[in-house]
Amino acid sequence: MRRRPLMLVNAAAAVVLGTLSLTGCESKMHGFPPPPARPEQTVIAPLGTVARLPQTPPDEPSAGFAGLPERLRQATAQAAEAGAELTVAVLDRTTDKLVTNANDMTMAIASVVKLFIADDLLLQVSRGEATLSPEDRKSLDVMLRASDDSAAEVFWTRGGGSAIIDRVVARYRLGSTRPPGDGRWFNTTSTATDLVRYYDMLLAGTGGLPPDQAAVILTNLAASTPTAPDGMMPGGVYPQRFGIPEGLYAEPVAVKQGWMCCVGADWMHLSTGVIGPNRRYVMVIGSMQAGSDESARRVITSAVKAMFPNGRI
Repeated sequence: MRRRPLMLVNAAAAVVLGTLSLTGCESKMHGFPPPPARPEQTVIAPLGTVARLPQTPPDEPSAGFAGLPERLRQATAQAAEAGAELTVAVLDRTTDKLVTNANDMTMAIASVVKLFIADDLLLQVSRGEATLSPEDRKSLDVMLRASDDSAAEVFWTRGGGSAIIDRVVARYRLGSTRPPGDGRWFNTTSTATDLVRYYDMLLAGTGGLPPDQAAVILTNLAASTPTAPDGMMPGGVYPQRFGIPEGLYAEPVAVKQGWMCCVGADWMHLSTGVIGPNRRYVMVIGSMQAGSDESARRVITSAVKAMFPNGRI
């Protein structure tokens, strides 16, 4: 069954058109390409046509999507007042409606690339091309749940480094995702809409990863820990409940977070994941903001709460 065209939503005018981590500061980015100029108005960018398994919920928009374009416009403006540039994409997988703030800027995705590392490894396991020892499986779980960097380094090297990104990009047809120019996994670049597409195809089984292996990723993301090890921060840990987990507190979520300093003068934060009891929604929100990590986390969480005031979609 082929997927219906995505509904295009203008988040400024609320018009529906019928078509359509690195954990902490381990790295400084040099020569990172500047994001494209932010447009005056926010619009939807299509993900493209993707074959999809049938969905069981009815094709009715949720209450949380009513008025979302306007709330997203306001959240983006409020974040800008606090000095943050946001990129946001939210997909309703039942109605195929994708709402964005039209700032699909390219950014280094830090620890979110651990999704790709795990996906590539688990596909090799499913094909009998690799095996996971009990120690490997424990490391994989910790990499996804607690964003462990040492595990990512091991699996990145074992999988051929940047070749991992090339393989995942080809399978999921990610048009704006690129391997790191310096070969370091946390400098892999992507966009909010590419990451939404990845999650959507992972859930649908159309990216090539068998459902039982996709379940390994999703189960771990649902068990994401409150903090992650980070030797660059006081106490050696970093809070990773910002964005989706704290903003959508009334929903079950499965998330992969990413953060990094210093991209120029900015902190980069990414909150990505699957939302709802039926895994109906996919959301990606990223921010670039100068200042402290605490204020940056607060702003990205406030943006999610502004979009969904009741803590649910």
